[in-house]
Order: sequence, then C-alpha cells, then structure tokens
Amino acid sequence: MGKTAVAVRHVAFEDLGSFAAPLAARGFDIQYLDAGIDDFVPALRAELVIILGGPISSNDEGRYPWLKAEISFIRERLALDLPLLGICLGAQLIARALGASVYPAQELEIGVAPLTLTKAGEKSPLATLGVGPVLHWHGETFDLPDGAECLASTAICGNQAFRTSAQVLACQFHPEAGDGKFERWLIGHHSELDAKGIDVGALRATEFAERDAMRDRGEAFLRAWLDDIA
Repeated sequence: MGKTAVAVRHVAFEDLGSFAAPLAARGFDIQYLDAGIDDFVPALRAELVIILGGPISSNDEGRYPWLKAEISFIRERLALDLPLLGICLGAQLIARALGASVYPAQELEIGVAPLTLTKAGEKSPLATLGVGPVLHWHGETFDLPDGAECLASTAICGNQAFRTSAQVLACQFHPEAGDGKFERWLIGHHSELDAKGIDVGALRATEFAERDAMRDRGEAFLRAWLDDIA
C-alpha cells in the first residue's frame, strides 16, 4: 500500500500550495481533511499529517467548537510521535496542544520578509530557506512550548518555527507559498486587508517578485524535512 499525506484544511484557498508536487514525487497519496466537516480520527495514523493555515484563532472554540476535537487529534498524534507539520494556524494549534499560550501579536505580520534562523534552525530543514524572504500572514503568535526548540524568528514574532523532535515541526510563516495562486489569498482575505489598510497592489507585486524563489526554497525545505523523518 502507498503512503498517505493528510492535509487538514481550514479554508479552501489555503491548501498545500507548492508542497503538493514534492509530496507526490515522494510517493504520497494526498488527501484533504476539511476541519469542521470531516472526522479527524481516520487520519490519526496516516504516514504524514500537515495542519494548514486559516483566518480563525486557535482560541476560538466558542464559535468553532470542533477546534477542541482538532486539538485533541493533534495531542494524540503528538503522543504517537508520528510526522506532523503545522503551518500558521496549524503551528498555533500544535503549540496549544503542547500547553503553550496563543495570543495576539504586537502587530499584524502580512507580507514577504526574511527569517532569522537560530543556531538550531541553521542545523534543521529550515536551513534550506537561507536568507531569502518567506510569506507571512498572521495576527497571533505563541509562547515556545516546554521542551520545544526555537528554529527561527522575525522582529515582530520571536517564535516563527519550532520542533519537538525530528518528526514534529511547526512554522508560523508559510513555506508552502509560491504556487502561483496568491490571488486567492488576496480575494479571500479582502475584509482583513481592507480593515488594516494594506496596499493589495504592493503586496501582490512583492509576492510576484519573490514567487519562484519562495517556491523553490519551500520545496527544498519540505524535501529536507521528509529526509529527516524517513
């Protein structure tokens, strides 16, 4: 039987992006699990789980009760120490599952900007990202979970990435960006961009200028992580 990569999706336009091709090249059968609609349990022992981003808060159980089930699913997956990657909201949910607090960042971080890797990050799959920029799109951040290793930061967000083992990696930024579908994000996040007075044209132009490089570095990052967990 083949290997399955389950991507937990919170909003349709935030999918695996540039990660889809390298996953398929490594022999993974990609399946999407739509949070709030599909049951998490069948995905518990999948060979790989990726928790994707989304516009809601990880603390929003009052409005989205299924978040409790998702956090429980993540805790069970962590206990099994099976490969788990969290992106943006996914990283925040992993942090919560590990007992860390998630809260509003000092300011919104939307745009294309580089990371600063820690010494641990320079020895991790994130080293493939080099000094080039990545896509950021978040308004919340998290404390570093107990026992976790910080891998990267920015001036706005001190904890941009962490891992608890080779199997478990969380990225506040979007390493899956660069697949040529950024316009979906600009449409889907219209209300947020408008409310914050963000120049959509400038954001579009910046992403376009860095798109191919972000895609190539992101794919290299994913391949390096897949090598680590093989």
